Amino acid sequence: MDRSKRRAQFLTRCGWDNANSKTLAADASFRRYYRLDSCGERAVLMDAPPSQEDVRPFVAVARHLLNLGLSAPKILGQDIVGGFLLMEDLGDKKLNDLLPMTDNEEPFYERAIDVLCALHERPPPAWLAPYDEKLLLTETDFLIDWYWPAVTGASVTNPTRKAYHDAWAEVMSKVELGPPVTVLRDYHADNLMWLPNRGGVAAIGLLDFQDALAGSPAYDMVSLLEDARRDVSDNLAEKMIKRYVSARNINSSSFREAYSVLGAQRNSKIVGIFTRLWKRDGKATYLELIPRVWRLLDQDLNQPILAPVRVWFDRYLPKHLRLQPQRS
Repeated sequence: MDRSKRRAQFLTRCGWDNANSKTLAADASFRRYYRLDSCGERAVLMDAPPSQEDVRPFVAVARHLLNLGLSAPKILGQDIVGGFLLMEDLGDKKLNDLLPMTDNEEPFYERAIDVLCALHERPPPAWLAPYDEKLLLTETDFLIDWYWPAVTGASVTNPTRKAYHDAWAEVMSKVELGPPVTVLRDYHADNLMWLPNRGGVAAIGLLDFQDALAGSPAYDMVSLLEDARRDVSDNLAEKMIKRYVSARNINSSSFREAYSVLGAQRNSKIVGIFTRLWKRDGKATYLELIPRVWRLLDQDLNQPILAPVRVWFDRYLPKHLRLQPQRS
């Protein structure tokens, strides 16, 4: 069946066939979002082509978050096979848009930290796959598989790849990642909505959590405070780390080591993914974010526990190669 026809049938079943539709900004995936307006009532349609996306994880994680009292969008209707979801509209107040207009970012970040504290106090669902050392190491390959050839003009050699893997394996063998929690994986200001009519942790609306896994408590902290899309001051980041450590009564030293390692892991991955979004998917705007990610990665690499990885970068990807790839 033609996709537009199936979409129309889905909206008819949900009672939204006469709604006005407005395209919302696309993300880095193949999903598309539309705001629907029917007689003053609003909802959001997710269109996720089933050949490229699976909406079931989004539905499952949304239900888990809602059961914890967090503000994921409520699912109003679903066509799992067709790849359509009708969802609660959480509005337009993205933190990424609000923060530049305030002189005091701290209250917004405090609330976002409190959400993580609430989420991490509860065990992750048994059905979440593990975000373990094996997967973390696999993800670091995005950098050498996509960024490396974009800036060097050649594929990485096997000896260089092995040295990269060995360096990361040595670092991962030394870090304590902590007991597993629900990791949303893209927990940053562009995926967080401000809901001023809701109190406590419910004031933060959550988006883009379909890739959630069970992993380190430090990962989403890195996502939030080492943000690829906006600068977070060192002072603010330090306050938020202290807030999280104090609220959860965990060992600060171990947490900070995991934070640094996962920061380097995530930022290495992001440099590669943003390059892939350009080379494979034609989304060149992501290239503009790479210099910020490199600055964050350089900061992470200065931590003593990351010495083996820092040595690899200094030898094989020195500073003059840590740049924004040129469009061709």
